[in-house]
Amino acid sequence: MVNVMAMFAGSLDHQKKVKYLLIIDRLLLFFLIILACLWSCHVADAADSMGDKLKVGDTLNSSSALVSARGRFTLLFLPNGSSSNYMYLNIRRHNVTGANKAWVANRDSPVLYPFGVLTLDSNNTLKIITNNTGGVGDSPIVLGSAPKSSSNVVATLLDSGNFMLQELNSDGLTKQVWWQSFDYPTDTFLPGMKLGVNHSNGHIWSLTSWTSTYYPPAGAFTLGWDPYSRQLEIRGRGTVYWRSRNYNPSNNSFENIIQDHRLVFQYSIVSNENEEYLTIITNDDPNSEIVEWMLNLDGRLFNYYGTALNIARADKCEGKDTDGLGCQTTDSCKTDFGYQFQQKKGYFKPIISSSTSRCPFGLKDVSNSTYNGTSSDCEDTCRQNCDCLGFDFLFEYPTGCRFWSLDCKFFEDSTQPGNASSFVRSMAPTSSPSNNSATTKWIWIGAATSTTLVVIAFCILCHLRRRRKSEQSMSALYLIGEYEIDQHTLLVREHDLSIFSYASIMAATCNFSEENKLGEGGFGPVYKGKLPTGQEIAVKRLSKCSGQGMLEFRNELILIYELRHTNLVQLFGFCIHGEERMLIYEYMPNKSLDYFLFDTTEGFLLDWHKRFSIIEGITQGLLYLHKYSRKRVVHRDLKASNVLLDKSLNPKISDFGLARIFTHNELEVNTGRIVGTLGYMPPEYAMNGIFSIKSDVYSFGVLMLEILSGRKNNSFYNDDRVLNLVGHAWELWKEGAALQLMDSKLSGSCNKNQFLRCVNVGLLCVGDNAANRPTMSEVISMLSNESVPLPEPTKPSFCTEEVIISAIVGDKPQVGSINGMTISNMYGR
Repeated sequence: MVNVMAMFAGSLDHQKKVKYLLIIDRLLLFFLIILACLWSCHVADAADSMGDKLKVGDTLNSSSALVSARGRFTLLFLPNGSSSNYMYLNIRRHNVTGANKAWVANRDSPVLYPFGVLTLDSNNTLKIITNNTGGVGDSPIVLGSAPKSSSNVVATLLDSGNFMLQELNSDGLTKQVWWQSFDYPTDTFLPGMKLGVNHSNGHIWSLTSWTSTYYPPAGAFTLGWDPYSRQLEIRGRGTVYWRSRNYNPSNNSFENIIQDHRLVFQYSIVSNENEEYLTIITNDDPNSEIVEWMLNLDGRLFNYYGTALNIARADKCEGKDTDGLGCQTTDSCKTDFGYQFQQKKGYFKPIISSSTSRCPFGLKDVSNSTYNGTSSDCEDTCRQNCDCLGFDFLFEYPTGCRFWSLDCKFFEDSTQPGNASSFVRSMAPTSSPSNNSATTKWIWIGAATSTTLVVIAFCILCHLRRRRKSEQSMSALYLIGEYEIDQHTLLVREHDLSIFSYASIMAATCNFSEENKLGEGGFGPVYKGKLPTGQEIAVKRLSKCSGQGMLEFRNELILIYELRHTNLVQLFGFCIHGEERMLIYEYMPNKSLDYFLFDTTEGFLLDWHKRFSIIEGITQGLLYLHKYSRKRVVHRDLKASNVLLDKSLNPKISDFGLARIFTHNELEVNTGRIVGTLGYMPPEYAMNGIFSIKSDVYSFGVLMLEILSGRKNNSFYNDDRVLNLVGHAWELWKEGAALQLMDSKLSGSCNKNQFLRCVNVGLLCVGDNAANRPTMSEVISMLSNESVPLPEPTKPSFCTEEVIISAIVGDKPQVGSINGMTISNMYGR
């Protein structure tokens, strides 16, 4: 073909050459379009339809598909791009060229092409397996399951686009839905899907963008329903970029959602004790556009079909640039200087050669790091660091990026190979471009040079001061995991968790003065502090010999990001300085529960009404941890010193250093490392290392008996034999004299019937058999509904103080006790 074109070019004048070359280009383009259409049809037709149901024993592979009853949607395996070796199980519109992948079953776990198989096995489990040459390869990806006892179980693709695992009646109607794809949306919102929260199990319905155009794992942006403000939100890495504002039922609209008459649908907002969500209802109007919202990787929400109608433009929401409808303001370097990022070909290079130069630099590794995310994700990260000049990508798809600081300079080079490009901060605000580019250029160079010299001088001073401790400091840095500690910055944001510099903590606590000291325990002292903003804080300063090590320290950091509840203490952030580790909490002016409970004077401030309110608050906090948080959490160290009190004496559970995350299918765990406080440990944990949510229930039972009696579990002695508080309460209960357990300071305010009910519930919680202990939701029901009769408690374990638990080497558990956080004086264990 090249020779033919050369002959044409040699025999025709210039105009004819141009004319024929244009004709040839158009013919080639037309030929490529025909090939693309044929390929699309081949992919669609290559999958043989199996109907709309997958029955027990059936399988679906790369050459077959499910098609909904009225032919609206299809479920099939597709490779991730024409040249990919991996494939994903997708739901998309049937026989629609360029159809959007409306749902991806295995977005985080691609299977090898073409060996992926979807099956509904004899155990009623719907799963994806890799069937390579007849054998099962990778671990199966379980989508959902029905009880083995269920009969007539099928997986059905509905015309709504919902893929449902259901049990059918003999007449073919649905008897029970066990799993459905609509509960696990990816980046597409279809009519009938929900955006919101299921209060019964804590499950959240939301959209999450793809990482890149050809890479389905979760990207930077999410679309969700805020049940408190009752509006839609688009977030970028946790930061709110866009809000819909209030819904107007009179014209079926949200204030900040772009309206278009071609989209015919009705919003429906449901709010009850079980769930809170928004959904869309359509009437199948043939003259209207197909409603199929898609959240793309840059934060734009649009309707995929037709003319790609915009719904929301979070991609226009950058910093205080609120030109986009519904944009929310965020703090960034852009808000101060108005910088944008320009995509250019070229390369970054250090301005000067210096051992202190941070070129390149990153947020995970100070030498050469990557950051997983989209181009928008990387841009947002670079914007949050005012020393960031720009970034480029490390891989073919934008799944990792490298950042370059102001120690560097960008050199444009159009000869760079392929599609390689970099993103560089513009030299001037785009809102008001300067006509004098040379002046702007020299101002920028001068500012960059000055900043560089200041940074170099400061780094030299820091290097001299911390030379001996650099190895220990870096070890602590890497143990934190995802965070880089910048000791020169007062505050750095990472998922709403603040990283405080040592200097800022010193200033807040007046150099850890004795006047600011709130208490001290085995972990080290706790100090009161005040930030420049006026915010009061409590600084938990872990000493070098603290029982709370880096594992517990990191565990608390990770957990606190996941947990948000009015009865859980709020962690503001942390600080690492050399070998020191510090946690920064909200300041609780009334210290901890034990400060009042076990004090002969302060205890009078806790009348019966207040104590019962504290019990209720603790139960609500534990119920959230066990059932309603995004991760099921077992605290493992619940006790009076780990319950803090705010200015109104409302309780907040603290110290998650020993907490353990459970999956929602996980019932119990066996560990060889027993940690916690003796006296609050249930027997199955102290003796065998088995713990579950019922372990917290046991600790709660002990704590409730302490609140009722005003006595510590290990401080009560009987004349005849050594008893702890649990044993003493049991003896009084057997004798029908449980009222004698009452704290004498309650005599004038106590509701006796309510008191006896609390004793009963407390003894049920400390029962010997974990299976017989109530859940926290049952505890709340028992305490709030006085008309419901309570079961009789059985004799609890550990009634005496003569139980000795020794450390056993080998495969048996080893018992240890780790001091937890308190802001009052610690007592021996």
